[in-house]
Amino acid sequence: MKIGYIRVSTQDQNTIRQEVLMEQLGVDQVYIDKFSGKNRNRPELQTMLEFVRKGDVVIVESISRFARNTVDTLNITRMLRAKGVGIIFINDNIDTRDSDGELRLSIMATIAQEESRKISERVKWGQQRKMEQGVVFGRSCLGYDVKDGKITINADSAEIVKRIFTEYTVLLKGAESIADGLNAEQIRTVNGGRWSGAFIRKVLRNVKYVGDLEQKKTCTPDFLTHKKRLNRSEHIYIRNHHEPIISRELWEQTQAEISRRKPTDTSRHSDRYAFSGKVYCGVCGSVMVSRVKTLKNGKIYHALRCSGRIGGKSCNNETLNVTALKACVKRIFTDMPIDKTAVINAVIKGLSRTDKPDIPALRRKIETLNAKKRRAVDLMLDGLITQQELIEQKSYYDSIIEKLSQEISSDRSVFETDKIRKNAERFLDFTSDPLWLLVIRADYIHGTLTVYLKGIENGFTTCFTATGRGDSYRVITGNTVRSQGIIPGTMQVQKNYPTSK
Repeated sequence: MKIGYIRVSTQDQNTIRQEVLMEQLGVDQVYIDKFSGKNRNRPELQTMLEFVRKGDVVIVESISRFARNTVDTLNITRMLRAKGVGIIFINDNIDTRDSDGELRLSIMATIAQEESRKISERVKWGQQRKMEQGVVFGRSCLGYDVKDGKITINADSAEIVKRIFTEYTVLLKGAESIADGLNAEQIRTVNGGRWSGAFIRKVLRNVKYVGDLEQKKTCTPDFLTHKKRLNRSEHIYIRNHHEPIISRELWEQTQAEISRRKPTDTSRHSDRYAFSGKVYCGVCGSVMVSRVKTLKNGKIYHALRCSGRIGGKSCNNETLNVTALKACVKRIFTDMPIDKTAVINAVIKGLSRTDKPDIPALRRKIETLNAKKRRAVDLMLDGLITQQELIEQKSYYDSIIEKLSQEISSDRSVFETDKIRKNAERFLDFTSDPLWLLVIRADYIHGTLTVYLKGIENGFTTCFTATGRGDSYRVITGNTVRSQGIIPGTMQVQKNYPTSK
């Protein structure tokens, strides 16, 4: 039986010429692949190898249509010969059933491989020249559409990009929290999937959103395997290449915020952001956000600034030094007649969880996701999805598996009552750093701070002065009074107390 095999490199290429040849030669069945010759896992090739039987002959136009890899060419040839099947390469005048067939095939296959290498180098050179000229390679992404080598803003998804940067940098939300918010609103990714903290962090680091273009971040050092590797040599970077979605100021603030959060960025709660989202401006009501400055001696200076000022509002509230904030909070804890038992019980209640996860069910979900990952690999090998689609699916499944695994591992500590109480009782002296766990909200205006605590009906207001700068910075707290009849969350309490400045 005569079996014809046809191959072209891309979906756009025409196979009519090879099909006509096969018809002229009177082949009984034809297998057609539209894949690179360097890829041995071509679906039609694999089907053909399983179909042929002893006595059959495979007819191919040329060696270059069969494979670009000398080793693969010889291995497949020998596999077929072991089954009693020969191969005829028409243009090369080679019949593997001849005594010198393999020798001639080895020589011609080596020549085909070398031609493939030259083509690969020419393609890479051409791509690099185009990249240097600003031509965009790759697909559309969140916030941008890519067509014919040009990148343009997608107005709808660009708003999501702005939201991500604002919530992370201005509102000081974590990546996981931002992802949860988008998922809760049933907003989908560009690929129609769910958001993950890993994807949010990837967005926050993508230079495209500030108008810059970085390409050639990966490379294929081996043209035979065609496996991508991180490019450790110089990338192609073009500043102000296209229209930005966010300002360069916000971009730089975001990168500084990312650096400051390391390595605890993945945590929803961190001691490094003790009062994130809890301190509000008493002038305009905006949340106060963290700002970090490095002093000349290398020390870090932490302060809170009204986000209204950052957003362009005319707010005249002063910056609040975190050192002053902590000093005032500790004074409240140590000097005021607080029902410590009530506070401890509130902490225990907050740390306890009643929704204990179903561990076996979580493990079953993980196994199901692992099975889906394996299925995705099979789909790629069968040519039903691309390699890039495989990578995206694997990343999506991995993000879910990571969350489920964290939930399983956390069960041992979260649900042990003794450990919960032990963690809570360390607050009995009210001197430890994680005091923020007890703080519901704090309002600040010109040297006056009002703090609301868990388990305490009303807040405590204290005025303070500060002396010195840098390492010599010191806080002097004044009288602290209990705020009577004030509902937590209101701004009016500060107006009843004069500033000490």
